[in-house]
Amino acid sequence: MADAPAWHRRVHRRFRHSLRARIVAMFLLLAAALAAIFFGGAQHALSVGWRDAAKPLIADYVDRLAEEIGSPPSRDRARSLTERLPLRIRISGPELNWQSADDDSYEQRYWERRDDWRLGDSLLARTTADGHRIEFGLNTRPWRHRPRVVGWITLVALLGITWLAYAYVRRLLRPLDDIRAGAQRFGQGSFGQPIPVRRRDELGDLAGDVNQMASSIHGMLEAKRALLLAISHELRSPITRARLNTELLDESGTTGERRAALLRDLQEMAGLVTDLLESERLGQGHAALHLEETDLPSLVDEVVGAQRAAIETDLASVAPMQLDRTRIKLLLRNLLDNAVRHTPPGAPVPTVTLRSTELGIDLRVRDHGPGVDEAALPHLAEAFWRPDKSRIRATGGVGLGLYLSKLVALAHGGRLTLRNAAPGLEAIVFLPAPPRR
Repeated sequence: MADAPAWHRRVHRRFRHSLRARIVAMFLLLAAALAAIFFGGAQHALSVGWRDAAKPLIADYVDRLAEEIGSPPSRDRARSLTERLPLRIRISGPELNWQSADDDSYEQRYWERRDDWRLGDSLLARTTADGHRIEFGLNTRPWRHRPRVVGWITLVALLGITWLAYAYVRRLLRPLDDIRAGAQRFGQGSFGQPIPVRRRDELGDLAGDVNQMASSIHGMLEAKRALLLAISHELRSPITRARLNTELLDESGTTGERRAALLRDLQEMAGLVTDLLESERLGQGHAALHLEETDLPSLVDEVVGAQRAAIETDLASVAPMQLDRTRIKLLLRNLLDNAVRHTPPGAPVPTVTLRSTELGIDLRVRDHGPGVDEAALPHLAEAFWRPDKSRIRATGGVGLGLYLSKLVALAHGGRLTLRNAAPGLEAIVFLPAPPRR
């Protein structure tokens, strides 16, 4: 299969992954096998009986035809027989050598086939008393082209049956398309449109079960979101009071060190609550955005300028876009904080590049740190997920920065991709261009 043409591999892969195509192929193979077995068995059964019954009749008829031609054979009588009956006659002997002919080339092929296949056949050949041999055969010229017409009709009928079988199988499996589309919607978090239940069979029951499962999952997600929002809101007040009380502590001596540590912890807790609330808002997708015309290169410069670390930029000029400035700033800050945090001393500074493509905007943030294992890349943008020891809790953060960046990109219709840049990690943000009017 590896050496097969590309189209052959595509057809094989599509057939292998298409239940509908395999069912239609099985139907056709089953029909062909049944037809072959039936006609083969019927032909064998009929041929055995007809051979024994027809041989005496054919032999008697050939004897009468030979007597009518006479001995010695008469050419005129033989020609009269071929004009009156669908016969081919060949006479060979000491005095007369003649054969019926309406198309010399076709006639020659016919007698050559008879010489090859029926040499010595006594059923359709007779020898006269004067030594002439008379051979008889069936003249198929009047209906010579009829098998070709029948073949085309058979082919059209077979294609029609195939199309009807495909249409029927497609109708039977239509609920699978609905179930697949519904599963994709549910996987994207859209539970508003259930899977339509078109029939009351096994596939209809499956669609109903998937709808029930999606409803249960939606309920659990909503309960989780409500609980998370409630806890986050309730935590803000005690964190604020604790921060105010900590600010009143003495800044000198051991108390001052404890005060600073408490303030750092409280600040981290407040950031965590803010990130949790923001992640739930962004979970609503595009509806959570406040779009306005934004000059993205200027916005990138603004966020980079607010960083306390050195960052190298390479920003191309791009057309203004409809973006949520606050959320894009959040995305950039998280990516830059992540890049700065994991750039070791002495390594090149993080870089930010911005390019315009035919499909949209390509924004890249790269550090020159140790990177991560390839197996960890698919999980980096998950909430609260931490990779190996090179990026541990002591470096800062709670595991929500890349997750929030992904949500911001998705809410704008884009995507966030992470890859090892050898050395370092590169975050690629794609923002689609607005549709042309």
